[in-house]
Amino acid sequence: MIKGFDIDKKLISLADDVQQLCDNQFKELSDTAETNQVRITKVFQDRRVSDAYFAETTGYGYSDRGRDLLDEVYADIFNTEDALVRESIASGTSAISLAMSSNVRPGDEIIFANGMPYDTLRSTVGITKATGSLAEYGITYRIFEHIEDKIDETAVMNAISDKTKMIFIQRSRGYSLRPPVSKEQFISISKKVKAVRKDIILFVDNCYGEFVCDEEPTHWGIDMAAGSLIKNPGGGLCRSGGYIVGTKECILNASARLYAPGLLKEVGATNNKRLMFQGLYMAPYTVMESLKGAVFTSLLFEKLGFKSYPEYKEDRQDIIQLVIFKNKEQLLEFCKGVQAGSPIDSHVTPYPWDMPGYDDQVVMAAGTFIQGASIEFSADAPLREPYIAYMQGGLTYTQVKLGVLKACDMMLKKGILNI
Repeated sequence: MIKGFDIDKKLISLADDVQQLCDNQFKELSDTAETNQVRITKVFQDRRVSDAYFAETTGYGYSDRGRDLLDEVYADIFNTEDALVRESIASGTSAISLAMSSNVRPGDEIIFANGMPYDTLRSTVGITKATGSLAEYGITYRIFEHIEDKIDETAVMNAISDKTKMIFIQRSRGYSLRPPVSKEQFISISKKVKAVRKDIILFVDNCYGEFVCDEEPTHWGIDMAAGSLIKNPGGGLCRSGGYIVGTKECILNASARLYAPGLLKEVGATNNKRLMFQGLYMAPYTVMESLKGAVFTSLLFEKLGFKSYPEYKEDRQDIIQLVIFKNKEQLLEFCKGVQAGSPIDSHVTPYPWDMPGYDDQVVMAAGTFIQGASIEFSADAPLREPYIAYMQGGLTYTQVKLGVLKACDMMLKKGILNI
């Protein structure tokens, strides 16, 4: 029961009806969370995780058994040969850029299998001119758009040449209307590529997708994946960091680039291992809570006459929920409402701004405990048509429900929403 926020009674009544209709979806999400929690618990026990491994280290970080153990735990959970998990990796973009740049060489080519890379990665590749881009080092790229909401496997396979070193797949939808990549698509493309060239690296941007399903793309034939610890796998507890999981060779290359050739993974002091372990352990249920919020939001806005993707009964592949608004005023008011319903900085108003790495102004509503943590409830949107809010995260279902209802109530009272 939501009281004390002066939300319109008709809106509260509609929300109650919507919540009841979501019961079956909530049960399915709970089952997936339980499966992942059991899997993670088994890995923790098999690896004999102990609180002795949570101690901080200094200087070079030699003999940091906790750091090494965290890598082993991630590798086991993601079904890979090795992993690199570090708080010094600043973001998902940093992790992806590190993984990508360390595993290609001048003259190599990267194929982007599902369209234009996410805004912040365009500078890494050289699509947007930037200092240090792969283009500056003679690495080329080719981009293939989805066909009928799926990877155009024929085009990708026909494009493979002697220069092809990596095929990049973005799991989530990013700032686009296309659906996330499904398990079936990952399995299909990996089988076809490996039948032609076993040495091509299949690399996945796994941001927003971890623990949404009961397995990861690296269970389905993918060589390497990367993501952020202030998204799904940090469980809302990690203060910063990123991860890369993959083959021994891929992780060797990444560690050489992160630290120095010869030093590799044997250095790097770590200070937040307790939260990194604990956040990973909590992640399946934090992801479940955010997904429950996404399902609720999808059906609520459908009832209010808006298009929302995915639809509430659809299978989920990431935590992102799209709501398509009819004009910029509705979009901005929605984001203001999300901010107003947050536990942190609810008194401030988000405004569009020129955010580094983005071609358009972006408005971001995020009253988060950890700056930029998109596993916490947030909504953001580039200011371009169609006017789409990309909503994600939520430490608890109630946080999402309250934030969305507060946003709808503000739109209602401003006269730009009808019930």
